[in-house]
Amino acid sequence: MGDTPQDDSGQNGAAAAQPGGEEQVQRTPHDVIVALQAEAADLKDRLLRAHAEVDNIRKRSEREKEETAKYAVTRLARDIVNVGDNFQRAIDAVPVGAAEQDPALKSFLEGVTMTERELLNVLERYGIRRVQPINEPFNPHLHQAVMEIQRSDVPSGTIVQVFQAGFMIEDRVLRPAMVAVSKGGPKPAQSAEGATGPATPPPANENPPPGGTAG
Repeated sequence: MGDTPQDDSGQNGAAAAQPGGEEQVQRTPHDVIVALQAEAADLKDRLLRAHAEVDNIRKRSEREKEETAKYAVTRLARDIVNVGDNFQRAIDAVPVGAAEQDPALKSFLEGVTMTERELLNVLERYGIRRVQPINEPFNPHLHQAVMEIQRSDVPSGTIVQVFQAGFMIEDRVLRPAMVAVSKGGPKPAQSAEGATGPATPPPANENPPPGGTAG
């Protein structure tokens, strides 16, 4: 009964486990410093990432707020410019020279013109401007072609008639201009060599005669 192997094995097991435990607990000051530095670097990285994310959210919110302020009047502006077309129709309905022969008609035309001008000024204060792209190259992003007109005196793809003015709101198209585009003329790249000079643009409220048959 005095020789019991269980006591020896238990002591040996405890002794074997003891050195391992002491190794984990006993760390040098250098090890502690390195561990703290790594933890500080990780926390700093997380903090910088959090700051960057908050800054991105703030910038995105400011951009969305700015765009909302810019284009908040889009629906209202589209309705207003459609109503404003009636001023242009009234002006175009007066035959050239008729107002000079009729004082009442002249007074009426001047009143409509002034009202239209004031409407355009008000729209411009809200970033909305009218586009009259006569004699400009056709741009499908800005214009809507409703017909082609045979013209040999201007480069193909030139806007030769504006049926309805377009409108921009800031840098976006509020309403594309409805236009007629020339065909049968020289290519745009050859216009500088073949043309005798730039065409004189008509007044803002007038369109030139087609000058050809519709295609």
